[in-house]
Amino acid sequence: MYLFKSLGFASLLTAIASAAIVELNWDIGYTTANPDGLFERRVIGVNGKWPPPPVEATLNDTLVINVQNSLDQPTALHAHGMFQNNTGYMDGPVMVTQCPIPPGSNFTYEFNITQHGTYWIHSHFKGQYMDGLRTPFILHNTVEDYQYDFDQTVTLADWYHAQSDEGLAGFLSVYNPTGAEPVPQSGLIMESTDASINFVPGKTYRLRLINMSGFSEFFFSIDGHTMDVIEVDGVSVQRHTVDSVSLTAAQRLSVLVTAKNETLLNYYMHADMNTDMFDKIPPDLQPNITASIFYDQSHNNFAPVQDIGMASTFDDTLLTPLEVLDATNPDQVIALDIDFDVTTDGINRGMFNSLPYLSPKTPTLNTLLSQGNYSLSTEVYGPQARASILNHLSMIQVVLNNKDGNAHPFHLHGHVFQVVGRGDGYYDNNSSITLNTTNPMRRDTIQVPGEGFAIIRFRADNPGVWFFHCHIEWHLETGLAATFIEAPDVAQQRMTLPQSFNDLCTASGINPTGNAAGKDGLDLSGAPSGITLIPDEFTPRGKGAMAGCIIAALLGIATIIWYAHADPQKEAREIAARNKAQ
Repeated sequence: MYLFKSLGFASLLTAIASAAIVELNWDIGYTTANPDGLFERRVIGVNGKWPPPPVEATLNDTLVINVQNSLDQPTALHAHGMFQNNTGYMDGPVMVTQCPIPPGSNFTYEFNITQHGTYWIHSHFKGQYMDGLRTPFILHNTVEDYQYDFDQTVTLADWYHAQSDEGLAGFLSVYNPTGAEPVPQSGLIMESTDASINFVPGKTYRLRLINMSGFSEFFFSIDGHTMDVIEVDGVSVQRHTVDSVSLTAAQRLSVLVTAKNETLLNYYMHADMNTDMFDKIPPDLQPNITASIFYDQSHNNFAPVQDIGMASTFDDTLLTPLEVLDATNPDQVIALDIDFDVTTDGINRGMFNSLPYLSPKTPTLNTLLSQGNYSLSTEVYGPQARASILNHLSMIQVVLNNKDGNAHPFHLHGHVFQVVGRGDGYYDNNSSITLNTTNPMRRDTIQVPGEGFAIIRFRADNPGVWFFHCHIEWHLETGLAATFIEAPDVAQQRMTLPQSFNDLCTASGINPTGNAAGKDGLDLSGAPSGITLIPDEFTPRGKGAMAGCIIAALLGIATIIWYAHADPQKEAREIAARNKAQ
């Protein structure tokens, strides 16, 4: 994980003394909204309002969110980017680290703030965050690494008019064999198509950019201004001047922008969707969204548009973390090939190494904490949990080879990782590619290029269960995910599951202990499985069916041959002649 600069003793005492409990009461329920001005729809809000309120805290605080689920479906919350050291059960992904919060139930999330930077909180149940259950999560340092005058959060997001359940029903369908994803109806800046902010001349602004999309990548720029990148996914980096940046789903960036000294012109900031991701671009989609930066609201004089959009050359691997941490040689290598194909249920699914992820019947973390020595084996987590056991404190290298033609964003829970390599083509041990091991960029969400690769490394120093998945929500729901079972023996020594988590499972009719089938030991009968690639060769039943088809075909051919050699009219004349002679 990313280790922050240690505070001096006096500063540490001050930080501890000023630590606060940030307690929020969230009644999660339905309301309506029309953020793009085109269609009013049902959304998921908090306390009767949408968008949900942003969450802010400071290093060393404790965050408490008391949840009341007023929906007619389960829910769960994930604080995206939090390490959750020794509190992995607070991480949020359903059936990975917890059972869902049932409708009408209460639940409390509570964890210490040990990081600073730009994050977000979103639902981790099905596609709910595309229905609006998402909000910025801003964590301030006691002393920031850079100085600025104003702090402004700028969220980017795609927006659908249909409910996520409707989108998933059409996407996960035998009638969608190509796996074409639903295309959003709009893009939003700060949850609106008509947002604006004010600049004071000469002042420096920290813009915290957060891509809260379920699908879309965005390219961001400001007419007439350059930007200095200072943070990526919670990791402070050396100032890097750019004219545009790109953020795929779930990524965050902070940039410093210094306002001009005159007020003669106002300016536009641009957030352009990467339309290469869309199978078909609807004629009424406006993929290039703008928001106004006002130096003077008394006039409407805007600078010439310089929208860079998809011509952006931004490369996040060029960013250098402030805290120097060179990459060391890996102790364990995990190779994950990314691909999409139609499986035995007739659905086009995303998968690692030709097998899609299927949620177990008992949350994976519960399995780790309840199955003793069995937890040291991947078998207990089920045949399609895509589980890997990580040895404590080992340096893990994950090689991602993307066989799909489109880029994909992958997020690792519980860690940031070093990006030591990324490029086009297929990477293997014989590839003549020089890896970057000198203080490489660290982040928690990486874009893997289409028909390309990425190589990441991280230290297995956070015992627990950590989800690794594509953050395109449509693809996650098809099974493009894996679970990293990190130091299970150490996790059992350090971690005790609070009773409230067992109660969640009981309320949902889920066994809170057991293996992937909800049973003890290695009795995995009934564990989710069987959704696999369609076999390229015939199974025994297939061979029998083919034999039957061949026999039937031969009999049919024989009948045709007999009929061709026979002369039914001649036979009829002979019968008529015999009858006449009598």
